[in-house]
Amino acid sequence: MLIRRETPADVDAIRAVHSAAFAKADGGDDVPVEATLVDALRADEGWLPAYSLVAADSDGQVVGHVVATRGRVGGAPVALGLGPLGVLPDWQRRGVGSALMHAVLGAADARDEPLVVLLGHPDYYPRFGFRPAVELGVTPPQPWGPQYFMARPLHAWRESIRGEFRYAGPFDDL
Repeated sequence: MLIRRETPADVDAIRAVHSAAFAKADGGDDVPVEATLVDALRADEGWLPAYSLVAADSDGQVVGHVVATRGRVGGAPVALGLGPLGVLPDWQRRGVGSALMHAVLGAADARDEPLVVLLGHPDYYPRFGFRPAVELGVTPPQPWGPQYFMARPLHAWRESIRGEFRYAGPFDDL
């Protein structure tokens, strides 16, 4: 498996990854919001190409994807909003999601991003250093439970980063 930045040739494969990863258990035909969200994020001013990463198998097939876009805390562009992160069902529970997470966090840290925020499962993301964002003085843009709205401070983190978090624009349409 290789983790690399997405290329224009990956767009359809990324959409397919999120469609499969977030498909309804009942097999409904609805396109998961995560599949169209990535396309909307690409067109937004918060899009940061350096943080759109794919996992490819030895044949070059895209089997996973993660993206982080510019977020704001207290109105300042000092954070990344992570997500979606998706892995093809046949590749889940094989370390692909963890590899993507480590890669995007490493890229963010190397580029001196202070904070990464996400909405996710409290039993999964703490293994990557995430904790309730409210512990850092960062509040969610909606009334989500603090156990699901999590943040990971990086080396450039400053205690002065406090306030309400805002995702890139397309998240407002969810």
